[in-house]
Amino acid sequence: MLMHSYAAHSPWIQMSDLDRVAKALEKAYRGTTTIGLALKEHVVLAADKKATSGIYVAHRNVRKIIKITDRFALTIAGLVADAQSLADYIRAEAHYYQLVNGRPMGLRSIAYLLSLILNEYKYFPFIVQLILGGYDYYEGAKIFAIEPYGDVTEERYAATGSGSPIAIGIIESEYEPGMSVSDAVKLAVKAVAAASVRDAFSGGIGVDVVVVGKDTFNEYTLQGEEVKKILGRAQL
Repeated sequence: MLMHSYAAHSPWIQMSDLDRVAKALEKAYRGTTTIGLALKEHVVLAADKKATSGIYVAHRNVRKIIKITDRFALTIAGLVADAQSLADYIRAEAHYYQLVNGRPMGLRSIAYLLSLILNEYKYFPFIVQLILGGYDYYEGAKIFAIEPYGDVTEERYAATGSGSPIAIGIIESEYEPGMSVSDAVKLAVKAVAAASVRDAFSGGIGVDVVVVGKDTFNEYTLQGEEVKKILGRAQL
């Protein structure tokens, strides 16, 4: 409703442009499953590895978690080019802030910076859904869910992409803020795997996982027997 209302008062915005934006946004929600879990001292991020172009599986082994700093990372769903350009920009801003101020940029500040950028371009939006997570020296372990128009919310857990309705149900049934990192990784992998079963646009070769703590940044991929061991059944 907002887009059409704006068009009625803005003759330089054509309905054909709005239709293209709406179709692009629809595509953004038809691919990927990414997960973010905030624990007491760590954040766990996970994502599937399938890249699609419409109904075509373009690749089965892509990374959808981008490192921003030694303590922050970003999961991506939507258009790869849009997400990569945003990640490059905030990485540069975080590095510049560190050089100028002698201290790291806060995770909340990065989330709000992304929100401002996305909101500024809301009539020609970046086609992305993002989860920004990590360990903030000022506030501890945090995750923020960020939507295409700049909506930003702090969450204890979040999921994005077309597999998110399935994944979030798995997470809600088992998540506890005080759970161990290993249990959180198992839960994240289980949620991604469950989404891969019922969502045709999620899947790929294994599950990427990133664990961020005060002094740690570990990223790895679980495949084959590792996934089977977590699920207690054949790999999906």
